[in-house]
Amino acid sequence: MKNLSIIGGGSWGTALAIILAPRFSHVKLWAYESDLAERMQQGRRNDVYLPTSEIPTNVAITSSLEAALAEAEIVLGVMPSHLARAMYERMRPYIKPQMIFVSATKGLENHTLLRVSEVVREVLGTDAVGVISGPSFAKEVARSEPTALVAASNDPAIATAVQNAFSGPTFRVYTSSDPIGVEIGGSIKNVVAIGAGVLHGMGLGHNAMAALITRGLAEMTRLAVAMGGRQQTLSGLAGLGDLVLTCTGDLSRNRTVGVELAKGRKLDEIVSSMKMVAEGVKTTDAAVDLAKRFAVEMPIAEQMFQMLHFGSSPQEAIRRLMERSLKGE
Repeated sequence: MKNLSIIGGGSWGTALAIILAPRFSHVKLWAYESDLAERMQQGRRNDVYLPTSEIPTNVAITSSLEAALAEAEIVLGVMPSHLARAMYERMRPYIKPQMIFVSATKGLENHTLLRVSEVVREVLGTDAVGVISGPSFAKEVARSEPTALVAASNDPAIATAVQNAFSGPTFRVYTSSDPIGVEIGGSIKNVVAIGAGVLHGMGLGHNAMAALITRGLAEMTRLAVAMGGRQQTLSGLAGLGDLVLTCTGDLSRNRTVGVELAKGRKLDEIVSSMKMVAEGVKTTDAAVDLAKRFAVEMPIAEQMFQMLHFGSSPQEAIRRLMERSLKGE
């Protein structure tokens, strides 16, 4: 694999371009904003989303999808989940049969409740699809700090190809044959992370945080298994690993949303003040809908939904969770 195309020039897409550049002869990074793409190409930095990290010289930045996808062997999608379908539809005229598609988007399509890899299959009509997920803050990846992720696909050959192509001295990739578990873990952990931010913003301690992470993992696992995923996947990097990172790390956008909610700020105000997308806000809606579809109890997701959309207070959300009917673990 010599040619990589990354579709999405935010912080995560830029960080992936930086860390994967030594693994490929040519990397193309597509950014939506033409002026940003031009500045990145000239100044070798993403001055909006990742200004402190230099972009290697073998990374070509463009706002042309046709140019970005030319000669690509692996296409890495790093767009927000609510834009995924439209982006893959725009990419369709430039797709070649030999391309492998890898989704690095941690979210779900709200109106269909599809995982992003399912959106890719539906739009492009290809089975050459994988996903990559795990505990990974963009800034730390771009600084070459040790990071471990998991590549998953229904086709083991695709997962192995991604593993071999992406792995390096500070970027270790494991394989999985459970894209359902990997994508559900990477999506629902953002919902729990909003709750973690609420707890932090309220000044609550480690007891509450440990309880939230543990019971949040139980919700993620129940949903993933009901959808056909494997329980063990949620105990791994894309489940527990990413959940712990997102719930405890100050770089988490979703945790930041929760912190601001605990301060009494309105959701619209919080979201409009953020440069980057907090996937958990939209994923909360999908989580609640999926819980109903698969008859799965997800009380934390339900309380996050009530806080985000109906103004339920943090104190009321905690009371409802703590006073639910008693049961075995």
